[in-house]
Amino acid sequence: MIKFDYRNIRAEVIGEENGLSIENEFEEYKERISQIITDLYSNKDERDAGKKWMNLGYDEDTLWYINEFAAEVKDKYENMVILGIGGSSLGGKAISHALLNPFWNSLSTEQRNGFPRVFFIDNIDPDRINGLLDILDLKKTLINVVTKSGDTAEIMAVYMIIKDKMKKECDDNYRESIVVTTDRNVGILRQLASQEGYKAFEVPDDVGGRFSVFSSVGLLPFAILGFDLKELLRGVRDADAQAQYTDIYKNIAAQYALIHYLMDIKKGKKQTVMMPYSNRLKYFPDWFCQLWAESLGKEYDFYGNKINAGLTPIKAVGVTDQHSMLQLFNEGPNDKVIDFVRVEEFDTVANIPDIFQYTGLSYLSGKSLNELLNAEADSTMASLTDYQKPNVTISIPKINEYYLGVLFHTFMVQTAITGALYNIDTFNQPGVEQVKNYTYALMGRVGYEESARMLKEKTQSMEWSEN
Repeated sequence: MIKFDYRNIRAEVIGEENGLSIENEFEEYKERISQIITDLYSNKDERDAGKKWMNLGYDEDTLWYINEFAAEVKDKYENMVILGIGGSSLGGKAISHALLNPFWNSLSTEQRNGFPRVFFIDNIDPDRINGLLDILDLKKTLINVVTKSGDTAEIMAVYMIIKDKMKKECDDNYRESIVVTTDRNVGILRQLASQEGYKAFEVPDDVGGRFSVFSSVGLLPFAILGFDLKELLRGVRDADAQAQYTDIYKNIAAQYALIHYLMDIKKGKKQTVMMPYSNRLKYFPDWFCQLWAESLGKEYDFYGNKINAGLTPIKAVGVTDQHSMLQLFNEGPNDKVIDFVRVEEFDTVANIPDIFQYTGLSYLSGKSLNELLNAEADSTMASLTDYQKPNVTISIPKINEYYLGVLFHTFMVQTAITGALYNIDTFNQPGVEQVKNYTYALMGRVGYEESARMLKEKTQSMEWSEN
């Protein structure tokens, strides 16, 4: 399903200073890895453990419910807008971009086979929001509001703007064009759904946003866009079966986790560059960055020790970032592991015509962009290795629902294993919650008056320089 090539982190390839003796490390850690995987799967159903995402590939009821709704709205809407931030948007955006035509929103309705254009709104920049509203016919637009807590300030603010505009343009019919994805029982959005009569889907208990792509959060827009959810979840289940191997030699997720953990604690490589060589996977690094940063960036371990753990994720895309970041990767500080993602078979071939006989261009004639892209990836990998910069390669056979299910689930499992190696809580995010509380205070939410007073004092004491 997935291939994992870690030869270029071997000490015999990039040197003892920067490389690992893989066989020795696997032997040393095989018992601990085995125990971590056993524990991960044995207590995944415990309340408040944060691991219910491991069951999402097997949820047939949700699959049926979503497919039924998708059939009801087929050909009804020209546009779909997903209001979500962080885990409520990044996974859906990454998989949608991977499966759709790169210029999907520019295609005609006939070319899209009646499926809607799609817009992911994951920021509150007023120019972007107003710009989108300028081009949308809200009478032909389905709005999906996604927030598990039901009171995410950014999403609810944009919802309020759009709802007000829809109510003016669509009369009472606006209620049919808003669907919410939120907590099963609690939260402001759940209350609004009941009061307004919105169609509502659930974010399951104990599923954090960054692990929610295979819940209704992702599956609902995927179904409305016509993706094959059965194949997607079949990939998730097959990846889950492979991830349960307690033998590290058979478990790619465990190998990936251990290598990055050891590169940190033994070699000082505290940054991870995620660099797919496929523009269709352009947003996979965005999803990975949240997954890696929120899960592993923790101040304390389970024993109360202050450790400030974390591997800083960096997003890049080949070949674009060969021309913007490779100089740094090669000759800058040796504090990174570069992770390449390769696709073995593209859906199309772009042949380069034999139209020039100039010596400087003739080498391209008769080749294809497919060959050139792969040559660029091979060259970047070889160049990094020459500079003794550790790098690994993950490859999938092709981009479709099945292999994306495999890829995304494998990365979620390896994140859980990595967190266990650091002895941290992979599934909480106290640092994010503090920022949310400060935002509530600054915006005047009831109950946050004292925080607002303290923040006002801090901001008034700020020093500014002016030109």
